[in-house]
Amino acid sequence: MNKPYSQSCENNKESILSIIKEVLCLKKHLLEIGSGTGQHAVYFAPNLPQLNWQTSDLSVNHLGINQWIDEFPSNNLKRPILLDLHSASKNQLPEVIDSIFTANTLHIISWSLVKQFFNYVSATLATRGVLCIYGPFNYNNEFSSQSNANFDVWLKNRDVKSGVRDFEAIVSLANSVDLKLLNDHEMPANNRLLVFIKE
Repeated sequence: MNKPYSQSCENNKESILSIIKEVLCLKKHLLEIGSGTGQHAVYFAPNLPQLNWQTSDLSVNHLGINQWIDEFPSNNLKRPILLDLHSASKNQLPEVIDSIFTANTLHIISWSLVKQFFNYVSATLATRGVLCIYGPFNYNNEFSSQSNANFDVWLKNRDVKSGVRDFEAIVSLANSVDLKLLNDHEMPANNRLLVFIKE
C-alpha cells in the first residue's frame, strides 16, 4: 500500500525546522497534534534528537503515519496516539509535555474545535512550555495574499466551518488560556509560524 503523501510537507519542512530547532532546543517531550501523513514527524524527530516526538491524530490517519515511521524510524519518534479534540484528555499522555507542534490544522477544523484545541493545549502543556503553530493567517481581517484567499474559498466549499483564521482572534484565544505570543515568523508560500509560551 502506498504511503500518504503531502507535497506541502516536503516544501515547508526545512524552513519550519530552521526555526523550531532553536525554539525547541531545550525541550524534552513534544506532542504533535494532527500528524497528518507523518512526513513532518519523520523529518523533524531525527533532527531534534534531544526531543521525544509523540505523533497523534484521528485513528483514520494512523496507518499512514505508521507507514512513514516504518520506513524512517527514529529512536525518539513515537507511534501515533488517538487524539480527537472533541474528547481529548491530557490523562492519555504518559509524560509531562513541554512542547506542542501543529501544522496546517487550525484552518481545517471548525472554530469550536479551534477553541477546544487551545483549551487542550493549556491543560496539557507544562508551565513555560512552548506551542508552535504553522499555517496561513489573515491580518486585520484581510487575506495576506490572493492565493490564501483562493485557498479559503476552496476550504469553505469543502467544509463551511473551516477557513483561514484571523491572527488577532488566534492570539486573543491563546491569551485567554495563559498562552503568550513570543514570535510570529514569516514563512514561504504566505504561511506563518506562531510561537507561544504558557505563562
